[in-house]
Amino acid sequence: MYYIVDTEKSFEQAAADLEEAVALHKFGVLHIHDLGATLRSKGVEFDEQCRIFEVCNPVMAARVMSADMRLNMALPCRISVYTDKSQTRIGLIKPEQMLAMLSQDPELVKTAGEVEAETIKIIDDAR
Repeated sequence: MYYIVDTEKSFEQAAADLEEAVALHKFGVLHIHDLGATLRSKGVEFDEQCRIFEVCNPVMAARVMSADMRLNMALPCRISVYTDKSQTRIGLIKPEQMLAMLSQDPELVKTAGEVEAETIKIIDDAR
């Protein structure tokens, strides 16, 4: 259900490299949530780093929503760069498995598989 890789890069370098890889694969970054910083700004003790990148390929997103508008709630894809006990990791919840739980439409599952293949390449390139 997850695709997670470890990297020897620093958290900041992995985050920068992820942004570059997203663009190279014709996806866009819609927003970056700095969850670690947000928690700390609310007075919560949180030692780890965590940035969640909302990424989207507009053609694929339109294809999914044209088939079933309810699936907008599963968009955009989210790729996280985070630390876990000083280890930098990059990961996502696999789109194909997630969408298969939400729709039985074989074309949508196929589209999710294409998105999954590309987002895994994005992560591997940022690694």
